[in-house]
Amino acid sequence: MQVSKEKLSPTSFKLTLVADQKLLDAVKQKVLKHLAEHVKLQGFRQGKAPMELVEKNVDQTVLQREFLEEAVNELYVSAVEQEKLRPVSQPQVNVTKFVPFTTLEVTAEVEAVGDIKLTDYTKIKLTPSTVVVTDKDVDDVVHNLQLRAATKEEVKRAAEDGDEVWIDFAGVDAKTKEAIPGADGKEYPLLLGSKTFIPGFEDELVGVKAGETKEFTITFPKDYGVKTLQSRKVTFTVTVSKVQKVVEPKADDAFAATIGPFKTFKELREDIRKQLQAEKQNEADREFDNQLLEKIAEKSQIDIPAVLVEDEIDRIEAQEKQNTAYRGQTWQEHLDAEGVTEEEHREKNRAGAELRVKAGLILGEVADKEGIEVSPAELEMRLQLLKGQYQDAAMQAELDKPENVRDIASRLLTEKTLDKLKSYAQSK
Repeated sequence: MQVSKEKLSPTSFKLTLVADQKLLDAVKQKVLKHLAEHVKLQGFRQGKAPMELVEKNVDQTVLQREFLEEAVNELYVSAVEQEKLRPVSQPQVNVTKFVPFTTLEVTAEVEAVGDIKLTDYTKIKLTPSTVVVTDKDVDDVVHNLQLRAATKEEVKRAAEDGDEVWIDFAGVDAKTKEAIPGADGKEYPLLLGSKTFIPGFEDELVGVKAGETKEFTITFPKDYGVKTLQSRKVTFTVTVSKVQKVVEPKADDAFAATIGPFKTFKELREDIRKQLQAEKQNEADREFDNQLLEKIAEKSQIDIPAVLVEDEIDRIEAQEKQNTAYRGQTWQEHLDAEGVTEEEHREKNRAGAELRVKAGLILGEVADKEGIEVSPAELEMRLQLLKGQYQDAAMQAELDKPENVRDIASRLLTEKTLDKLKSYAQSK
């Protein structure tokens, strides 16, 4: 087989392929064996007739068509392996010369990952952040647990800090008096002092009684999550329908026993501290991995096909749309709240998508360079560990599906590659 490669762009390639007779003969025999299964010849069991007789008795048009399809496919696959290309799209194939069973010349244009010039990642150093769980962190969790277990008693007095109020509210632009989408609600329960609402909003409701309405103006923070509301003055009209006193249980041994298998409140706090430590460590580890990959990506050069970035943006937006729907908001309402168009939203995600794609390609390149592989024993051990987490037989069977096994193997390879990069980054 002869292969010549022409670079049309940093991520576009044209392959010119010429088959040798050995490949053509092998493909012909393969196709004849397949066709023989459907040919009945007197004196021979089906599929057992000599290939010479099969060739004479099959439809020549069918034989040539299947031969050409199989030969082109084998040519292309072999050429991709030989040239070490990483295609990201189906090739545009053109048969330039074909004489049945003796001559085949083909061109194939394909989008593929371009040149990858890795920086010397062994020289990149990064210090992991130290994870600390404070007493306040534990206190906050305890307080949240107390709130969940709290009793609520309706009162007739004015609302105080720590009470829960039920409100109807609507917000308008302070200057134009135009209604603001998403700045209204009905029968909304709000715990005063929780700091879960717009800064300053909860403070305005301290002193208000059930049945009363209050109007006030708030300036949204300049870093508020919704772009259109950043630094904007909004006038709210709020009616309180109910005020409830929140009575939290005392944080003692009896309370701890209601939360889990704890004999003392001290045991509960120790368990909370341990869980917080694990959560913070996991978060710190993920952040360390991301920072390390970003440092390597910044100093490496990779020609990335545009289609990979677009596909990654699609995945990011699909997840965002799912989260938006879960919150009961349409995609257009979400775009309006951010103050962007569909195109602007995609562009906003482009940098992150490019970094994700680049990081994935870097991990693959490092794995190849370091000779990192996932052994059958490692894969089987991970599968068994995952199966042990599920009692459902259907879920266990799901893990055995080829596509899921490949995904698990890919994750294992990523983990091993990251471990190798981290060993370099933390070495002295």
